[in-house]
Amino acid sequence: MALDAPTLLTLTMTIAAAVAVYLASEWRLVRDRALLYWCAGFASITMGSGLSLLRVLGASFVGIWVANGLLVSAHLFFLFGVASFAGARLPLRWCAVALPWAALLLLPDGRMATLAYGLLNSGLVAALCFRAAELLRPRDGVVDVASEQLRLVLLGHGLFYLVKTMLVFAPGAFVDPAAFRGLLIPASLLEGVMVEVLIALSMTGTVRRRRETQIVQLAERDPLTGLFNRRAFDQRAAAMLESTSARRPAALLLIDVDRFKQVNDQHGHGAGDRLLVLLGDMLRTSVAEHALAARLGGDEFAILLGDTGRDAAVAAADTLRSRFAAKTDIATLSIGAALVDCPATISDMIDRADIALYAAKHGGRDRLHLTPAAAPQKLRAAA
Repeated sequence: MALDAPTLLTLTMTIAAAVAVYLASEWRLVRDRALLYWCAGFASITMGSGLSLLRVLGASFVGIWVANGLLVSAHLFFLFGVASFAGARLPLRWCAVALPWAALLLLPDGRMATLAYGLLNSGLVAALCFRAAELLRPRDGVVDVASEQLRLVLLGHGLFYLVKTMLVFAPGAFVDPAAFRGLLIPASLLEGVMVEVLIALSMTGTVRRRRETQIVQLAERDPLTGLFNRRAFDQRAAAMLESTSARRPAALLLIDVDRFKQVNDQHGHGAGDRLLVLLGDMLRTSVAEHALAARLGGDEFAILLGDTGRDAAVAAADTLRSRFAAKTDIATLSIGAALVDCPATISDMIDRADIALYAAKHGGRDRLHLTPAAAPQKLRAAA
């Protein structure tokens, strides 16, 4: 099969239509707005490729101007889809890229109009690709493989169109878009088919990867506070405690909301939930790189502090209690702390911190208690 312009356009149209249908079906499952934008982008490519075939019938306005306008629109949809995926707010002024394209209608037919079409078309596509690639740039050193693949594909696609922009005025580079003549036309169509496939695979890969990440997060996160649940906490704490030593001690703070049942009875369960969310937010914002926070269940929370001695643990607990007291007057916090300076199991530390929490509650509540060096038989903490 010869890779002439009509064949490449037909292939592009078929692939784009299939991808658009697939992305639409994916959107019905996950309702991700990025999928809608990308679906619209591939639908625009489908229509633009189909309209381009009308050039051979003499429909130059539709086959060239409208078809290439749809190509620009497709990349604009891709850009908004990337912005939605990346959680970025993209100014609507980006839609103004249609204005210079519309101005081409004022140019009389001829060589200069053809050059202007090529220059503006390639320049706009390149600019849109570069902006989309910039939005996908890794933040805080965290690299997502699927997103990075999409970023590199868009970057390469933008570079190709940037080179096309520079070649528009090169000697011998003039093309006849109405007759599909000129070296740049088949090169662009062939590159378009290859990049179309790569972009489709990368876009679906990024959404699939994020969905998998969300599933993992749902499995290990407490739905109310967003902190780790008990299972995820135990798994991560085990790794942290393996490196505990006299030079790098650790501390576990077991935190309980005083008279939580009474708060629910007097103020309603909504008030109780708000207290839990408040405490969860405080733990999340106070957690450093060497700390791990979780909601163990009910109104019981835990923070495992790595590389933390007695004085630092006491300071962290007192700061948390004072911050909580400043935010609400219907509840206080009791905290039990367990210190360790050698490798230990998280279950042992929770048992020891539970003993300290019992002592804090029965010592008057709204206080911190540390386990003694030799922990007595575990007692259950009062509600």
